[in-house]
Amino acid sequence: LDCMVETASLHDKVTFGRTGLSVSRLAIGSSYGVGGADLERAFERGVNFMFWGLRRTATFAAGVKSIARKDREGLVLAIQSYSRSALLMRLSVESALRRLGLDHVDLLTLGWWNERPPQRIVDAALALQQRGKVRHLMISSHHRPTFEQLIADPAFGAVMVRYSAAHPGAEREVFPHLGERRPGVLGFTATRWGTLLSRELVPAEERTPTSVDCYRFVLSNPAVNVSLAGPKDGAQLDLALSALDRGPMDADELAWMRRVGAVVRTHARKGSPVDTLDKIATAFRKLRTPASAQR
Repeated sequence: LDCMVETASLHDKVTFGRTGLSVSRLAIGSSYGVGGADLERAFERGVNFMFWGLRRTATFAAGVKSIARKDREGLVLAIQSYSRSALLMRLSVESALRRLGLDHVDLLTLGWWNERPPQRIVDAALALQQRGKVRHLMISSHHRPTFEQLIADPAFGAVMVRYSAAHPGAEREVFPHLGERRPGVLGFTATRWGTLLSRELVPAEERTPTSVDCYRFVLSNPAVNVSLAGPKDGAQLDLALSALDRGPMDADELAWMRRVGAVVRTHARKGSPVDTLDKIATAFRKLRTPASAQR
C-alpha cells in the first residue's frame, strides 16, 4: 500500500463504497466544538459530510439545520449510537431527528462494536432503515480482526476504522478484506488523539507533524474514502480544509510520517489516554448486555 497513492484532487468527491453516497474526503465531527456558521462555510467549500457523533452539541446542530434548509440533498449526515439496547438506539435516533428538524439521516453509526453486534441490535437498525429514518448503516470497531466479518456483512454499507501513521495496522488487517463490493471507509483518530502532534514524542531529528499532515497521510491511502476531522473552532477548521488544498503526500512525506508514527506509538502507548481507550475497548469486547436491556 505504500506506493498506492491516490493522485486525484482531494477536493473531488468520492463514492462512499456500497452506500452510493457522494462524499467529501473530509468529514467534520461534532465532538470538539466547531459548529454554526463554520459548518456552513465548510459546506460552501465542498465539505458535505457532517458527523454528529459522541457529543451532539447545539452549535453543531444549528449549523447542520442551516445547511439542510438550503441543500438537504447535498448534505451527508451521520449520527452515532453507542447503545447496547435496541430500544434506546431507536429513541436516540428519533431524538436526533427531532433536534435537527429532519425526517432522516444518511448514516447511522453503530459505535464501538469489537464483535459483530447481537442480531437484535442489527435488526433494530435495519428496522429504522426500512422505515426511512436512516438511509445506510455504518459500524465502528477498535478490534481490527473483527472487520473481516463486518465488511462481509451486507447490513453495513460503511465501516469506521482507526487509522493513522501511528496506527497503520489496518493496512494489514482491514484493507485487504475490502474486496470488490467494498463498504465505505471512514478513517478516525488521524492525529492519534493528538499524540502525533506532540513535540515531546517526536524524535529530535524529525519535523513534528501538524493536523494537516495527519489528514493528508490518511487520505493518501486509496483504501480510505474519508478522514474524520475534529476541529474545535474556525481556525482549526481552516487548517483541516487546507489538507484538501495540499493534496496527497508523496513518497518522501509518507516515509517521514511512518517514521514519526512508529516512534510516537512506542513512546506514547503505556499509561497514555490511548492506552486507556484500548483497555476500555478490550472490556467492551467482553461485554455481555444484561437481559433487562435486551428489548
